[in-house]
Amino acid sequence: MGRAAGRPARGKVILKMTKNRFGRLLPVALALMAACAPRGYQGRFPAPRHDLVFDKLAATWDEGIPLGNGMIGALIWKKGDSLRISLDRADLWDLRPVAEFSGPEFRFAWVHDHVLKKDYEPVHKMGDVPYDRDPAPTKIPAAALEFDISALGEVESVRLSLAEAVCRVRWKNGARLTAFVHATEPVGWFQFEGLPAGARPKLVPPAYAAAVPASDAEKNSLNPRSLASLGYPRPELSGGETSVRYHQDGWGGMSYEVAVDWDLPQAGVLTGVWSISSVYPETETGPTARGQGTELAPNSAAQALQRTLVRDLDSHAAWWKSFWARSTVRLPDPVLEKQWYLETYKFGAASRRGAPPITLQAVWTADDGSLPPWKGDFHNDLNTQLSYWPCYSANHLEEGLAFLDWLWAIKPRCEEYTKRYFGVEGLNVPGVATLDGAPMGGWIQYSLGPTVSAWLAQHFWLHWRYSGDRVFLESRAYPYLKGVAVFLDNVAVRGPDGKRKLPLSSSPEINDNRIDAWFRETTNFDLALIRWLYGAASIMAEEMGLVEESAKWRTILGEWPGLALAEDDGRLLVAPGYPLLESHRHFSHLMAIHPLGLVDWSGGEADQRTIRASLAELDRLGPDGWCGYSYSWLGNMAARARDGERAAQALRTFAECFCLPNSFHANGDQTKSGKSKMTYRPFTLEGNFAFAAGIQEMLLQSHTGVIRVFPAVPAAWREVSFDSLRAEGGFLVSAGKKDGKLVEVRIRSENGGQLRLENPFPGGAYETSGAATGGVRNAGPIIEADMRPGEEIRLKGH
Repeated sequence: MGRAAGRPARGKVILKMTKNRFGRLLPVALALMAACAPRGYQGRFPAPRHDLVFDKLAATWDEGIPLGNGMIGALIWKKGDSLRISLDRADLWDLRPVAEFSGPEFRFAWVHDHVLKKDYEPVHKMGDVPYDRDPAPTKIPAAALEFDISALGEVESVRLSLAEAVCRVRWKNGARLTAFVHATEPVGWFQFEGLPAGARPKLVPPAYAAAVPASDAEKNSLNPRSLASLGYPRPELSGGETSVRYHQDGWGGMSYEVAVDWDLPQAGVLTGVWSISSVYPETETGPTARGQGTELAPNSAAQALQRTLVRDLDSHAAWWKSFWARSTVRLPDPVLEKQWYLETYKFGAASRRGAPPITLQAVWTADDGSLPPWKGDFHNDLNTQLSYWPCYSANHLEEGLAFLDWLWAIKPRCEEYTKRYFGVEGLNVPGVATLDGAPMGGWIQYSLGPTVSAWLAQHFWLHWRYSGDRVFLESRAYPYLKGVAVFLDNVAVRGPDGKRKLPLSSSPEINDNRIDAWFRETTNFDLALIRWLYGAASIMAEEMGLVEESAKWRTILGEWPGLALAEDDGRLLVAPGYPLLESHRHFSHLMAIHPLGLVDWSGGEADQRTIRASLAELDRLGPDGWCGYSYSWLGNMAARARDGERAAQALRTFAECFCLPNSFHANGDQTKSGKSKMTYRPFTLEGNFAFAAGIQEMLLQSHTGVIRVFPAVPAAWREVSFDSLRAEGGFLVSAGKKDGKLVEVRIRSENGGQLRLENPFPGGAYETSGAATGGVRNAGPIIEADMRPGEEIRLKGH
């Protein structure tokens, strides 16, 4: 990446504002903050009951109040006698390569040969060991701001307003803090009232220059090494009366700077703004892979002061108002309703076009002197995919494009990786990847797995299906899927029965990283993804008029075997002849049910039998080996099985047992109530966002081409509604139940086309109104209508 434009000399005070100029803005700013409250916006904002509210500041970073805009983020908590604001930026990475991956052993064929010879230790040393042994590549934190609050006494309240994306802290002595990260600008604001005279923010660099503790030698990716293990030089700090700058050199010419500017305090009020910029050396892949990563110069904070707090808060509020207007839900279960709004807020704070997509911790990297859990990386064997599940039906396609933009940007590098490791043309993606798409290793059955790109490709499919964007189909979605289809065609071999198979297969993360995690027969995980990929590629090619290519993909699909089912009850196996043997966190063998939908409730009795038996097996084996995301995923699968009670129960367990007080998913059972034998607390986000997707699956489904409203709500949910959830085809759907009866369904078509809605009214009787009324017709249990762009139809039961 290129050097940031307009970079001043380090330590230079760029702007010094007079207290008179800035002071006149304070009353206006506070009034605007009050005006941004959710009251009166037609009930579409989150209500105050959805806010995070506490009577004290969190004592650990991972329970802090989260703020963010996809590129930068902050956590507000208390450390010692200081209020601490942990600062982060999404593209701060140490990108040093894994040494072993430039050697001759970095080949799938070499791994295959050693598996067949049962000589696996060399493979383990090549692919797995470096991930735990080396501190990098890794995501890194930026810095922290601290304010001495020892003289303020007890906290009265801490509140995160979801509607405003603003944090407010109030002390019993009347002191107050207001803080937010601007929705679209690379700045964060803070305003303290009631601080003692002479109080100033303190900028605290991460502990890169500390002594490396002896215990680092025993650490691993889950119990991470210290930041000092990265070997960075000492930070450079400089500043003046109203500003401070911190410059940090990283690995390979990368550096970043943190800039903080504040006004001279007046009447006990301190107002300031911060920003973070990153600089990478020029590389062939850097500028596109990191999007708009370095356009922010260190003087952004000073420039923000010029824009003034009022102006920034106004545009910040406007963005979040628009965000929340995209969709709403109203549930009779207050736990599930609040959690949905918390997850939707975090998604809005963590994903934005022009910024890198959501990593394990997104813009809330660990602030405890250590590397983040699992290096804060891109885990593409589950985590990134689950993180973007909710954006489609929640009508947040724009934020979801951050993921697809990144996948497209790293595509050239991933094609090089595919050629280097697998020895064939086409497209695969490392299952554990850096910011610029390089492989990181660790449990190579999954981190270097052969079907990673097939699962990622589903997100291109989903964006096309939910948006109806023809240009996206032709320029992005189909080319991406075609590249994956070419790779799988090239890497496949023929089995004794003439059917295609993978040379080696796996099912995340069955048997961990042992040699028996490799399967000689293609697992249901890999097979479901392969079968889905060729089916989807055929549909896309046909839509584009590419008749020969469509037929080619259908032919290849027919050369792969069917899914492996148990003979006794039809449940999905892990692999042919290999059932699920124990409770496991990753439901990889059930991908065909969800998210791929190859085995679906609408498919008839055979599919329903498989679904019932597969979910019953999860019950039989129990949740001892589950993580929080397992419950979120189960909620989605139960919704696909039309089992609202089970879906609600699984999602409630997630919210009540696997989340920290600030709603962050902590993986382990925090209640220690038997919901899992894993009771640890590494924070990752995929479980949070999969939860939101599960709620949406309960309310609306359209993956079969037929829209179904309330397909999986509990019978006890007599008052439930949603507004503007998105269905495939670009239809925006709203519906509500009152006293247990469906009152109305409203559907607006963005693109035009044929609407197909499963008749949701008892007895099938309904009346219609709206522009498309004349085209409404019944086709058995399906209501059809030919709609033009922008048309809306309303259906009411008699």
